Amino acid sequence: MKRERLLEIIRFCFVGGISFLMDYSLLFALTEWAGIYYLYSSAISFSVTVVFNYWLCVIYVFKGAGKQSARQATIFFVTGAIGLALNQFCMWFFVAVAGLHYMLAKIFATAIVTIWNYFTKRKAVFG
Repeated sequence: MKRERLLEIIRFCFVGGISFLMDYSLLFALTEWAGIYYLYSSAISFSVTVVFNYWLCVIYVFKGAGKQSARQATIFFVTGAIGLALNQFCMWFFVAVAGLHYMLAKIFATAIVTIWNYFTKRKAVFG
């Protein structure tokens, strides 16, 4: 693996960690403090975090990406929407079928969606 690609993956994981903390915190706050159903909270927290993550990916993770076209931004957000659907399915599955607490389910869902996000978002940012 080339050094620059390794550094890119490290930056992606760092930004992903910050995004996860934001997503996880919002999920908890919306569910526990605002009383919103966990699947709705999960969709809201994921969506807010996708916008934050996009911004960080463009300016920090994928260096050399340059100015983003409307097409690239659209692809980024469409892949984010698919990531949201995958997240929601995983949340439902891990809570309703596997019987996990929604906060633990979020950890597993995030791990699965992270793999999807890296490959699709890299493609979206670089075109």
